[in-house]
Amino acid sequence: MSARAIRGLLLALLLLAPGAAPAQELDQVVAGVEATYGKITDLRAEFAQVARNKSLGQDIKAEGIVYLKKGGKMRWEYKSPAPQQIVSDGTSLWVYTPELNQVNKGNAPKALAGPAGSFLSGLGKLRQEFTVRFLNPASPRDGTGRPVLDLTPKQPTPLLTRLVLTVDPKDYVVRQAVLYDQFQNTVTMAFTKVAVNPGLSDTLFAFTPPKDAAVVPLDPR
Repeated sequence: MSARAIRGLLLALLLLAPGAAPAQELDQVVAGVEATYGKITDLRAEFAQVARNKSLGQDIKAEGIVYLKKGGKMRWEYKSPAPQQIVSDGTSLWVYTPELNQVNKGNAPKALAGPAGSFLSGLGKLRQEFTVRFLNPASPRDGTGRPVLDLTPKQPTPLLTRLVLTVDPKDYVVRQAVLYDQFQNTVTMAFTKVAVNPGLSDTLFAFTPPKDAAVVPLDPR
């Protein structure tokens, strides 16, 4: 995975009252998401990812397990198409690619700047970070009955210009996230087996590079 793809990834995850006006429905969904993520300290989930390069018409699929904890802590364990680990302890960010025997190291606050980088805290203040609407105001839910939010960052970056979230109507937890960059490339992530507040240890977010691995700076651009 390229440094740009890594940064794109890092940028970094409802109950509609019958007869309610669209604005009321949106306010209810946003309030539910903010309340839910405001109370989440940590989270574990399995994920399936599809990264689409629009200009090439190419899709790259991946899957694995993600661990998130407030304070900028995260651990993405990729199982396929090739093993890879992305780990942050809130201070340093490490990207370990075993097949290259290489570790990219960067500054976590800088690399994870913005609401998408800090998924838990960012979703706890949607209105502050984004302009929010339904993806389809005339039909706010998808085919499975889940509300779909279309978010525009108030401070967009080249790597995050739009974020579409599909929310579980029972617990307001995000089940799918689609991130768009300035070229309309997308990263779609579907989350399953989500465990909220499982009590993850900080040791899970510590990383020590293998002794024989090359350690190089993560491209800051």
